Amino acid sequence: MSRILVAECKQEISSFNPVIGTYDNFSIRRGPELLTYHQGRETELCGALQVFADSHIDVIPTYGAVAPSAGPLDQQDFERLAAELLDAVTPHLAEADGMYFCLHGAMGCTEELDPEGYLLQQIRHAAGPDFPIVISQDLHGILTHRMLEHSNGLAIYHTYPHVDLADTGRRAAYLLLQVLAGAQPVVARVRVPALVRGNELITASGVYGETIRYCQALEEQPDILAAGMMIGNPFTDVPELCSQAIVVADADPDLARNEALHLATDFWERRALMQPDLVSVEDAVAQAPQYSGPVLFTDAADAPSSGATGDSNVLLQALHASGYSGQVLAPLVDAPAAYMAHDAGLGARIHVVLGGSLDSRFAPLDLEVEVTQLGDGEYLCESWNTPQHAGPTAVLESDNLTIVCVSRSVPFIDRSVFIAHDINPKDYDLIVIKSPHCQWHFFDEWAEINFNVDAPGSTSANLPTLGHRVCQRPMYPLELDAPFTPVAEMFGTGA
Repeated sequence: MSRILVAECKQEISSFNPVIGTYDNFSIRRGPELLTYHQGRETELCGALQVFADSHIDVIPTYGAVAPSAGPLDQQDFERLAAELLDAVTPHLAEADGMYFCLHGAMGCTEELDPEGYLLQQIRHAAGPDFPIVISQDLHGILTHRMLEHSNGLAIYHTYPHVDLADTGRRAAYLLLQVLAGAQPVVARVRVPALVRGNELITASGVYGETIRYCQALEEQPDILAAGMMIGNPFTDVPELCSQAIVVADADPDLARNEALHLATDFWERRALMQPDLVSVEDAVAQAPQYSGPVLFTDAADAPSSGATGDSNVLLQALHASGYSGQVLAPLVDAPAAYMAHDAGLGARIHVVLGGSLDSRFAPLDLEVEVTQLGDGEYLCESWNTPQHAGPTAVLESDNLTIVCVSRSVPFIDRSVFIAHDINPKDYDLIVIKSPHCQWHFFDEWAEINFNVDAPGSTSANLPTLGHRVCQRPMYPLELDAPFTPVAEMFGTGA
């Protein structure tokens, strides 16, 4: 019976978030509790564990560290995290036949700009050159030369919004089993100097989905072990930030190279289509009363799931100042307001300043509010059935504004924070969504219109405004005339 090590380390960061991340942001699971946690959840490890169980593989769980998206991780805190993970993995390498390592790909620290590559490098040095290591990554990951050099292959998400986490884990597990059975993976990577955002990235309906479906068709071919088109996280400003075509073939470097070049060239030709259609704050607020509703304001610039603070009040400020009379529902990360509400108690009327508690670019909004609900911030994510830890929460009402305040940044990728407080978004005229895209049925299916608002923030889809300093240049659309010469980098023993 083969024995497989499993581990995970996942976080996505925005380099433009002014709040430095810490070790305490991570949920840590060691040994068997890693298996217990992932049972029955829509996660990569759940999918992989199902494959290993069906194949009668003995699994050695080691260490898992997962954190919500945030600002860059403090270097000392990363070193503590890395030491714990490596201390958990290294003693078991001699007894294992291979390893599945679940990553996100868009981590970043205050000093180490390729933390996942560092972890893989350390594991490879301890395990030796012939030890099979397969990874999985979010399609918003930034796959680096060091990650590819020290792993044997990977599986990549195929959906956005992400609904295939468990499937990605299954594909990674099958790939690892193929390597154990004698497959010789050769990885071709073609880097594309383009950053993309916008509705055309929705894989069910956009042009990016056509690229992904080509990748899925490739994976049906007997000599292709994996394929994907990674678009990176534009907010993780690191040296190898880009989009990139990835094809893993079995002992056939020409096949991998040719298909990766085809994917990359096709993607480059469509780059202009994959840019956002943004509406100014002023125009969105002016147009909102013209609709019977519900109206959606997408504030992707302040999306905690992409690494933002979640404390922007820009849209609330604008709606309040304009005299908009419809019922407004909005989430907000604001620990001081939530704690003040808990101190005052249910039903209290208090004066609060909302927003800008973390990111000083947002001027606080002065409001008198009524505390209508209080909570502990413990609830399940509607999308993936994973627990969320939002800290003390409070629902605050002021005239036509209903604001759900949480103490900690959590992803607002669905209706979870509203459902946790028995709030139905359909009961409101205008809902602020702090996520670039949610699954269609959560909001867009029943809303009249969705304005993608060009608001400020550390995850703004108006990419040239962010101030990239580290990634390679020229980079489209930071430079509209950025050139592209397709070159395939090859990795693997057969390359």
